[in-house]
Amino acid sequence: MSRWWIRNVRLVFPGARVAPGSLVVAEGTILAIDPVDPPQDCQEADGGGKLLTPGLIDVHTHGIHTFSYEAGAEAMQAAARVLPRYGTTTVVPTVCPQQGPAMLDRLHATAKALSGATGVHLPGLHIEGPFIAVAGAACATLHGDLKLLDDMFAACCGRMAIMSLSPEQPGIIPVIERLREHGVVVFMTHTRATPEQTQRAIDAGVSHATHFYDVFPVPEETEPGVRPTGVVETVLANRGVSVDFIADGVHVHPMAIRTSAVTKGWQGVVAITDANIGAGLPAGEYDTPWGFRVRVSPGQAARNSVNNSLAGSALTMNAAMRNLMTWLDLPREQVWAMGTCNPARLLGLARTGVLAPGADADLVLWNDDLTPAKTWCRGSLFFDQDGELLK
Repeated sequence: MSRWWIRNVRLVFPGARVAPGSLVVAEGTILAIDPVDPPQDCQEADGGGKLLTPGLIDVHTHGIHTFSYEAGAEAMQAAARVLPRYGTTTVVPTVCPQQGPAMLDRLHATAKALSGATGVHLPGLHIEGPFIAVAGAACATLHGDLKLLDDMFAACCGRMAIMSLSPEQPGIIPVIERLREHGVVVFMTHTRATPEQTQRAIDAGVSHATHFYDVFPVPEETEPGVRPTGVVETVLANRGVSVDFIADGVHVHPMAIRTSAVTKGWQGVVAITDANIGAGLPAGEYDTPWGFRVRVSPGQAARNSVNNSLAGSALTMNAAMRNLMTWLDLPREQVWAMGTCNPARLLGLARTGVLAPGADADLVLWNDDLTPAKTWCRGSLFFDQDGELLK
């Protein structure tokens, strides 16, 4: 495994500080920060004063370029090799289980594909649905079903990391409790739940709201002059519930992200892409595995080419971070936390998303425009702007 001395950089300690320094990487981990004596047996990388951060972590994403994570092992492996060029080093591939006899087989095949990928770290699957109340994109809408959930656990072979569901679905509380028993992180989404339904789900173990504001419909006004209250307000009122946003400027207004950064603090906000096929590619139309094509165009995200409805995003994580840097009046180290240590903490990845001795050597050296100059995954250089993809 590679050994590196990365020097002459500005180290970003997410949430804490930015300081000039250097670090040594060995055996896939950070061996030392600011060593007194330069090591003799390392490859040397002169950072030229650029920012060096932990790699970005995307907890909600469906694909990149022409690769859908649900399309099989070859697509998963190809995506894992592409993502480092955008500064992403950890991804939780997100799949939307479709009702039908082949659902469990598809889940099983996707879970198996995780182990064959090289490049980004793939800690498990994010299952969006099928216990969803408000349909959108490719999500199924089923009531809570413990038998089906247990079948899904078996199909995922222990690789289910996250499940997204809706608090108002009948039978959902036992599902949430079972998920927590298995150590699965539970997100809420696609919901028009009441405050009471939302609070019950939070009390049962839901800890996060994903693509917040998107597919969280505003409750109907039942009496003029009385502002309706629903799931959004309940999430904002619960300090222990974090939120994430598709930071592309299309899915949610930047003011909503600023509001959440005030109510949650920088520690409670996470950046995601919800990227679909077409993310990172030029404008055009691209095939998906869901029976429709997506159209990607500047400033329009990813849309169903037939009805023009939103179908995920065309966002990459480095672009999401660039947008947040523009929109949020926060110290830069706190904004960096939204793409690094915050999602790592959400997933329980204690050695990821931080710069510290013993931490995973997932690192990105950034150009001033927040395009990666170099990306290391577990200490191996997987992207170099001068050599494109190395692996």
